[in-house]
Parts: sequence; structure tokens; C-alpha cells
Amino acid sequence: MDSARFSAVAWLREPASRTLRSVLAVVLAAGVVRAGLQSADGGMDNAIVIKAARTWLDGGSPYDDPHFLYLPSAVLAAVPQALLPDRLLRFAAPAFVTGALTVGWLCALRLYGVALRSRYAAAGLLALALGFAPFGHLVVLANWTVVAAAVLPAALLLAHRGRWTAAGALIGAAVAFKPLLVPVLVLFVFARRWRALAAAVVVPAGASGLAALAMPDPAGFFTRTLPFLLKGEDSFVRLYEASPAAVLPRLGVPQGAASLLALCCAAAGLWCAWRRWGRGDAGFTAGGDFTAGSAPVAGAGSVAGAGSAARLGECAAMVMLAAFLVSRPSYDHYLLVVLPLLLAGALEPGAPARTAGFWVALVPQVPGFVWPWLEPGTRRAFKDAFTLCVLAVTVGLCCLRRGRVLLPRARTLEVAEPAGERAF
Repeated sequence: MDSARFSAVAWLREPASRTLRSVLAVVLAAGVVRAGLQSADGGMDNAIVIKAARTWLDGGSPYDDPHFLYLPSAVLAAVPQALLPDRLLRFAAPAFVTGALTVGWLCALRLYGVALRSRYAAAGLLALALGFAPFGHLVVLANWTVVAAAVLPAALLLAHRGRWTAAGALIGAAVAFKPLLVPVLVLFVFARRWRALAAAVVVPAGASGLAALAMPDPAGFFTRTLPFLLKGEDSFVRLYEASPAAVLPRLGVPQGAASLLALCCAAAGLWCAWRRWGRGDAGFTAGGDFTAGSAPVAGAGSVAGAGSAARLGECAAMVMLAAFLVSRPSYDHYLLVVLPLLLAGALEPGAPARTAGFWVALVPQVPGFVWPWLEPGTRRAFKDAFTLCVLAVTVGLCCLRRGRVLLPRARTLEVAEPAGERAF
């Protein structure tokens, strides 16, 4: 059994055929064309951002639209799109989203030391495009969540290579577009990388502060958007929220009890991430060979003091899932911020993607399968909530058990072990 698993992993790491890469290119291109033909403005969510930028160019306040949930810096970032003709924008926006999701997937692969031309690289992205409904939703909507989905793996890759300050600045740039990655700042606290934390705070604060000076309503984000996010009182948004705080009241649970439960779940998730970080890198390294009963063998790309790929990826995923459990709003396409990270680590022993819970969580997101009573658009949130909660529990349990992973003896390599220390 161990030999068969090792052979399968080795096969997935081999170069992909030209046929497989061609099929992937056709599927991704077809998704862009389909999205472009569906909408005239690049997607519903993209239209909100474009409208805000055009409103600002006309002298108005972007925050007059309650569904504009971005920092002032996002308004200026949207100006180039606002200047594009609609005929070009309708295809450019979904193409950008598809390209950014691809970049995020490739960075996640490199984090785990998987070759970009491997079978797993092509097959994994193809599986996301064809088998995970939120992928198509995000391409059609052209939501700026895609910035976080691309930046998080890239920032973790920088941190893995020891470039923590650059990683912090990159996270800060993503927050300037959309404050979705704010919870990831906890990782810099775990790692005690204060310079990186400062960079992650200063970049969006400075960009938003300067942008706010150019707005007719400089404090609009705090006086309009922030109360909207905290209260979640918009009837349209509430129907599509996947967090327990939004879904449970629709099942008859009092709002106060639902919010308290969601907060407790988020706190438990944060604790799991802290425990996972505290376990350190014992028993595994990034992209290297792992041994049972012996010291780990450092793999290619590991950097002293940088932290392993599994440690960074799993902690980041757990922190983000914990935030999604309590955040308002919390949509299905938010899962694309963490899923590529988890899926890219599937070739590593003990990864969450190697558990049954991971795949059970994704079952409701398979496109084309009709679920009784849950298919109308306003009930889709129940499927999304199931995926979010089961995925959070699965990753949390893996975080708590990660230090006790037993690895195949077929890959054992005897290494001298220091007295008084063990790999596990």
C-alpha cells in the first residue's frame, strides 16, 4: 500500500502531456468567453467597482452604493478598468480573474515544491475549473476576491523563502484592494515578524489615506461600509451569506445565539492555527523526503528560519476559514482563497486534502448535480455553509494532529538523530 501511494505521487509529479495542457487551456478559455458573453460589464461584482470608480470620476462618492465594500484605495485601482470600453471590459475582467486564479495555483504549487509543468499542476487546475462551482462563479462575477486568492499563496511563498517583509508588503497591497486578507496578519504575530506586520499595515493604510483625501466623502468606508459589514442587514446580501451567523437564523435560531456560536467557532479555529504553528516543523520539510523514526531530510527550497510549507499553508488556511465562519458577508467564492493552498499540499503526507472530510466538504460544490430543495439561488447558502463548516473542522483537526503523522516506511532514510531529540 505504501509503495502504491509513493508510485502515484511520483507519477503525478512527472511532466504533463501536451494533450492535458491543451485541454486545460481550452477549458480556461471557454470559461472566459462564456463569462464575457453573459454580461456586458465584466461581471456583476466587477460592475459595482466600475460604477464606484466612474462615480468618483464624475465627482460623486463611491460609498453612495451600499454594496461597494472596499477601501478608498480600491477606487483608484479601479479607474483603469473604468476607462476601458465595455466591449473590451466584458472579456478582459473574466480573463484577469482566470489568470489571477492560475497564478495563485502556481504559487501554491511552488510553495510545496511541485513542478509547474507536472501532471498534478495541470490536473489540479483542471479539477478546480470543472469540479468546483465557486471557480466558475468567481470568473462570472469578476469579484476582487481573486486578488486575495492570488496574493496569499505568493506571500506565503515569499515567507517560506525567508522574505517576510516582502510577504507583509504584498499582503498589505492585497488589503488595499479588498480587506479580505486582514486575518492573515495573525501569522506575522505567530512568527514574531514585526517588520512584516508593520509593512502589511502601513501599505494599505497609506494607500487608503491618500486615496481618501481625493474622495468627496473621506470617511465613507467607516461611516457607511463598516456598519454594513458589521450588521449584515441587507436583505439581498443575507440570502447568499455562508457563515453560520447568517445561515442559522434562517433555520429559526435567534440571531444573538447564532452570532455567539459563530464567534466561538472562529475562536476555536484561531486556537487550532496557533497550536499548529506551535508544533513547528518537526516531522516534515517543504518538498523533501519524510522519514518514520528518523530526523527529517531538508528538501529543495527550504530556508533556515523560514518555516515549512505545510506549517505556513495550513495555518494560513485555518486562520482564513476561522474568519469566514464569523465574517459578514461570507460568500462561496471566498473559499478560493484557501482551497488552492490545501489542494496543492495534497502530495504531502498528513495533508488535509488526504482526509475524507476534505472531499466530503467539496461534494455540495460539484457543478451540475441538483440538490433537492437547495437549488434555488436564495438557498444556495446552505450548501456553501456546509462546505465552509466541514472544511474548517477538517483543517482544524489536521492542525491538531499534524505532529503525529506516520509516514511510509518505503521512503525511510536513516539519518543520525541528536540525543534527546526526535522528529516526532
